[in-house]
Amino acid sequence: MSVDQGKAKLDDVARVAGVSLATASRALSTPHLLKPATLSRVRDAARLLGYMPHGAARALASRRTHTIGAVIPTLDNAIFAGSTQALQRELGEHGYQLLLGSHEYDPEREVQVTRALLERGVDGLVLVGTDHSPELYQLLLGFRSPYVLTWSLDESAHHYCVGFNNREVGARVAQYLYQLGHREFAAISGYSAHNDRARDRITGVREALLARGIELPPQRVVETSFSVQSGREALAALMQPAPHPSAVICGNDILAQGALIEAHALGIEIPRALSITGVDDMELSTHLAPGLTTVRIPTVEIGRRTAQHMLARLNGEETEKRTELAVELIVRGSTAPPAGRAQQ
Repeated sequence: MSVDQGKAKLDDVARVAGVSLATASRALSTPHLLKPATLSRVRDAARLLGYMPHGAARALASRRTHTIGAVIPTLDNAIFAGSTQALQRELGEHGYQLLLGSHEYDPEREVQVTRALLERGVDGLVLVGTDHSPELYQLLLGFRSPYVLTWSLDESAHHYCVGFNNREVGARVAQYLYQLGHREFAAISGYSAHNDRARDRITGVREALLARGIELPPQRVVETSFSVQSGREALAALMQPAPHPSAVICGNDILAQGALIEAHALGIEIPRALSITGVDDMELSTHLAPGLTTVRIPTVEIGRRTAQHMLARLNGEETEKRTELAVELIVRGSTAPPAGRAQQ
């Protein structure tokens, strides 16, 4: 059989592969439902014939585009990379593609990016956090697209979510440092406006300390952008006035890495003179000298569970509205009891 390259039809692919038209169609739309050998024959036939499925026609017939949109705060650092990769991998295994957009913590930009993805016909949307404008939620309601919030837990119980308790993250670090004997605290946080994760983590720190009779004053908290340089500048600012803190709690590992670098530059001995903590447990945090005490966030599991949640809803299956994942305190060399004080 002779077929011009680029003009092949799906029934041509089916004939060359030796399968039914329905099987060939499933191979291109829901490949996870086929045996590997059958799937391989169909894909080989499609490559041989130069067959390109017409996405618009397939979407019209199935009312699906087999795409999922994800709107994340930033593509500028590795914080969201692990979960996004896991999300893409799990979706890809079930015949879906991931379309990405970012908004740089700008609510208006987030609405624009979300609208663009919805207008492209994505079958569902993944959003980060619970801090979203009323306009965005109205947009989602109007398009009737399933969506899931990630990296946070929705306390209102109005929205599907896959995440963890960010207040617990902050509280756990503060409790640990208090138990080591620290009483003079400071914090370096991402900007809390339009970022519930940063806001909840610092709230958790404040609440845990206040429960132990310690107030974290505003001048001991620096809000800044997420970069190593910002972490350096924030620590330098915190070490200017006396008395100096004996422990600095950072909102993520990037800020903590910058704080560690600046401490070395200032001649501050870590952890004898100053303890520093982070959040995320990035790979580099293990290899720093000393290694960074941090809270391990299940980033890969967030992506995987989010994909499974979205696929289940698209298939009409019932899913839990709230999926809470555990976090873990990882103690390394950047923390110790303060000089002259025994652990309590």
